[in-house]
Amino acid sequence: MGSSQTAVSLLTNIARAAFGLGLGASVLNSSLYTVDGGQRAVLFDRFRGVIDETVGEGTHFLIPWLQKPFIFDIRTRAHHFNSMSGTKDLQMVTLTLRVLSHPEVNRLPDIFKTLGLEYDEKVLPSIGNEVLKAVVAQFNADQLLTERPRVSALVREGLVARAKDFNIELDDVAITHLSYGTEFSKAVEQKQVAQQEAERSKFVVMKAEQERRAAIIRAEGESEAAKLISEATAAAGMGLIELRKIEAARENVASMSRNGNVIYVPRDANIFLGGPRP
Repeated sequence: MGSSQTAVSLLTNIARAAFGLGLGASVLNSSLYTVDGGQRAVLFDRFRGVIDETVGEGTHFLIPWLQKPFIFDIRTRAHHFNSMSGTKDLQMVTLTLRVLSHPEVNRLPDIFKTLGLEYDEKVLPSIGNEVLKAVVAQFNADQLLTERPRVSALVREGLVARAKDFNIELDDVAITHLSYGTEFSKAVEQKQVAQQEAERSKFVVMKAEQERRAAIIRAEGESEAAKLISEATAAAGMGLIELRKIEAARENVASMSRNGNVIYVPRDANIFLGGPRP
């Protein structure tokens, strides 16, 4: 009987010790939090509110229930958004903007107080549209292409200044896409077609002029050749013409001799009767 009571007492003590260890481990675990690389934490205290200090990387202690950590990603992140804006000459254009941003680490408590964890999604699209509309309104539609570096610089300057008001730093701002409205695109296409037709007409005129000059030169050459032949005939008589005939006949004979389809027949032979011609 005594041994049974001893065993029960031992098991009770072990259970109490295990419960105490489990409770202690749970309290210890709830008292620790980890901030990974590229992150920072902001502590909220139930009595003091948001603590004005940013917690760096590593494992840190907190008071359970009384304090709660909020983790911020401070690495540079990319954001893309579109904006439809009107140009100075009242044409509608659609621009796509890419922004690389990260928060000011020392101002994370203020960001958490005013904007929360999703600060960039709340701020960047609105200020991006605002700056794009203001900049695009200063240019005509065609200037957005011819002066694109200047447009990009103005957009960057405006966005950097506006994002600074919300404790956000911009690493890069770029216009990645630009498209015009249907009417403007159609007008540009018609202009290109008209330019191509003008170039084609110009080419036709130049070709006709070259052909006219070639005809004049050819006629002048033939006239000069006829003049030279006439002078040579007058000086040498008909002998020059006979010489040219002989040279032409010689060329014909040489050409025919190389043709296998030509058969030579003696002048006094009769191939049909097998005897001499009468």
